[in-house]
Amino acid sequence: MEIVVGNTWDDVAQQSNDSGMMGFISISMPTSPKQNHLHNSRRNEFIDNEQILFSEEVPNASSVADYGTEAHIEGKCLSQSMPKDTPEAPKSKNFHQCLEPHSRDPSIVSSRDTTFDSFRTWPGKLERQLSCFAQKPLEAEQELNAWNAGTDDIPVDRYFDALEGPELDTLRPTEELVLPEDRKWPFLLRYPISSFSICLGISSQAILWKMLAISPSTSFLHVSLRVNFVLWCISVALVVIVASIYSLKVIFYFEAVHREYCHPIRANFFFAPWIVLILLALSVPPSVDKTLPHSLWYVLMTPIFCLELKIYGQWMLGGTRRLSKMANPSTHLAITGNFVGAMLGSSMGLKEGPIFFFAIGLAHYLVLFVTLYQRLPTNETLPKELHPIFFLFVVPPSIAAVAWARIQGSFDCGSRIGYFTALFLFLSLAVRINFFRGFRFSLAWWAYTVPTTSASLSSIKYADEVTNLMTRSLVVILCVASVLIVTALLVTTAVHAFLLHDLFPNDIAIAISERPPRPVWKVFDLRNASSSMTIGTKDCSKRVNSSDENV
Repeated sequence: MEIVVGNTWDDVAQQSNDSGMMGFISISMPTSPKQNHLHNSRRNEFIDNEQILFSEEVPNASSVADYGTEAHIEGKCLSQSMPKDTPEAPKSKNFHQCLEPHSRDPSIVSSRDTTFDSFRTWPGKLERQLSCFAQKPLEAEQELNAWNAGTDDIPVDRYFDALEGPELDTLRPTEELVLPEDRKWPFLLRYPISSFSICLGISSQAILWKMLAISPSTSFLHVSLRVNFVLWCISVALVVIVASIYSLKVIFYFEAVHREYCHPIRANFFFAPWIVLILLALSVPPSVDKTLPHSLWYVLMTPIFCLELKIYGQWMLGGTRRLSKMANPSTHLAITGNFVGAMLGSSMGLKEGPIFFFAIGLAHYLVLFVTLYQRLPTNETLPKELHPIFFLFVVPPSIAAVAWARIQGSFDCGSRIGYFTALFLFLSLAVRINFFRGFRFSLAWWAYTVPTTSASLSSIKYADEVTNLMTRSLVVILCVASVLIVTALLVTTAVHAFLLHDLFPNDIAIAISERPPRPVWKVFDLRNASSSMTIGTKDCSKRVNSSDENV
């Protein structure tokens, strides 16, 4: 049996033409004499005339098509062993797959960007599983295990260890991220749950203009309900857009949403979507619907109640999520849902349900108010970018005043206590103008809108009970300030979002590692250390001798 060896497939084809063979065979030679694998099934074999041709390369379609057409070229045929570094072909391959070398190259199959796969949900996992079919079983198993390792729950302590700042959104210098810092992440990964604060500002304007149109104390302004209708439609459209984008994040990057939900501070913003829907129900124009069904209130308050069971329980039970450690002005969002829900329920004619949530909100607001006033945990001051969040102090007492007025049917002493508390807090912050200047724009600026709007709503209800020039002037001043702030923020947000493209930076808070980085050990010179210890011992002995002489 004659054996002819070629370095390339073209050489093999030419030599086969010279020998007059009509078939060929391709086998894998062993990497050493000890390994006799001549019957290896990883190659396709074609035998003819008891001659064997084998090559180190897999033939391609062009060479097979040109087989028999090239000129006869004489060449010297020598046997050659296969190098040890030659990659093995896949086990299950047919002849057509062998004709396409690129179809079995793992580096080409897995050439797509897998940087953000640890945050993807089923689409990323499905693509990864499909791509692993072209890889070795061991490599595929290791890759899938690496993907599953990134979806484990992160302990709460890791957020406090890896992040700093009152909002826990700044990475500590000693920590590392699981995502690249020098690249711009996908938009959905950079889209935070705090984006619903924009919807809070616009929807609160819709209810403000509805109150201006129907309240007796503001009839001199001659406000039309058409303004309320237009703002309500804009609010609905904005809520649909924001909710749709965040829903896409839930679908494609569920791990990022899960990390936001486990974040000690971001968890408060999960109340915002439901508060927005309640505000839309309160501001619905009379031309759209005059009476809302009671079932709507139960549907909107059920998720708020479930969130309160989780978050309030963590505040009370203590541990790493105790209120004294996590208290922040944005925590007022977890309280405001109770008072807004009480407003909606009382406007529908419900009694027990609104009182139930009003009591829960009042009890926890008092505890939160004292905790934020004292700031016992760290005594840290908020950075300038988060100074507007201080205005959230005004929201719970002002909304509570309106809610209690609707429950009781009049703006009595209880409502006035809440209103005067909110008014004092608002004025104490408004007079400190320098405290809210000189910092860059961020989504935290939308915190200006809800407090001013809630203060305007409570002032309108108070002016209905006490109507005079002072109360009416206060209503006009607060309403004008609220409208100007919302307009300025809406324009500024649009500029940063569509022109400057810096509204949504990389969300550092969701990209922390599951484990702390390895400690860096410093190498000390033992000779210098021993010499210093010797010098220190001599100094101590001199001091002892001098003290003995003094004695």
